[in-house]
Amino acid sequence: MSLLFSPLTLPSPRGDLTLANRLVVAPMCQYSAQDGCATDWHLMHWANLLNSGAAMFTIEATAVLPEGRITPNCLGLWDDRTEAALNEHLQRARALAPHHTAVCLQLAHAGRKASSAVPWQGGQLLAPAQGGWETFAPSALPHLPGETAPTAISAARLIEIRDAFVAAARRAARLGVEAVELHGAHGYLLHQFLSPLANQRSDAYGGSFENRIRFPLEVFAAVRQTFDGVLGLRLSASDWVDGGWDLPQSIELAQRLKAAGCDFIHVSSGGVSPLQKIALGAGYQVPFAQAIRAATGMVTTAVGLITEARQAEAILEAGDADLIALARAFLYQPRWGWQAAAALGGTVQASPQYWRCLPREAQAVFGKVAVAQR
Repeated sequence: MSLLFSPLTLPSPRGDLTLANRLVVAPMCQYSAQDGCATDWHLMHWANLLNSGAAMFTIEATAVLPEGRITPNCLGLWDDRTEAALNEHLQRARALAPHHTAVCLQLAHAGRKASSAVPWQGGQLLAPAQGGWETFAPSALPHLPGETAPTAISAARLIEIRDAFVAAARRAARLGVEAVELHGAHGYLLHQFLSPLANQRSDAYGGSFENRIRFPLEVFAAVRQTFDGVLGLRLSASDWVDGGWDLPQSIELAQRLKAAGCDFIHVSSGGVSPLQKIALGAGYQVPFAQAIRAATGMVTTAVGLITEARQAEAILEAGDADLIALARAFLYQPRWGWQAAAALGGTVQASPQYWRCLPREAQAVFGKVAVAQR
């Protein structure tokens, strides 16, 4: 049996969540919300990828506060209005998809990388006259040279941000999602606290390793008390900059997270500094996932330039990860999971409207299904 298409059970306080396979759709920002509210673009996007063959679909970085959005068009979950819009579109999308597909929601705050233009409009920091807003970060250090510096977060605002993550997690629970992923990667707020490149505070939340991990761990612990489903964290395992956040620190943090009740770690890298020197290549982040899994025994998700079914299978066979996440490959080929099942002899669930579509060489991909006409 293909490992990629074998089940995996994730325990949580609510009860076990058994995924039908090891394939996850990674969160992908769509920059298509209106004042934080989901739109019909999300309905189309979610319903499409809920029919991808992956066992779990992750909703994009969802801001816990308006100022935590990456762009003015990013999704949010900070009040009744944004919750109602997300709920309506998600329930409609789930009604159009196989019932077993689990949904994970990524909760995020962009910190100093907030107030940016959407990527197809340059992606750079927006001035107030362009619709931008004041940004907040561990320290008053801009992401890029020459940018307006963010405001250093006060002790009182730290509590407000932590509580915003908790409130958003409560809203996520009401949405009925099976899992929540906290965004601690790609140079956004929680990652900014972890990295000495972005965090140069002189209080209890900066300086030493223990101080830099303090706020992310406080946020995680508070959300863990609130959300009883599967809870994980996405982590940049390396800044790819000398003197920055690195793999040994990531392993130690992962061990602390495991002790705090973290159910999975989603291992990415980079994003906090323009000085990063990333050694790009197929599966370039897999060694990070392997090292964290070996050291902690945590359920670990590998991601990054994984594009072929047999490549994904080999990662699992080597014991380098437990789950395989793909992002852009699913945007390009939303039925990637079906094609991988055909290549590896696996099966996936699909809506019956699609049962007639399989080519002759892939007739077994949907299992024992039958269609007939008179």
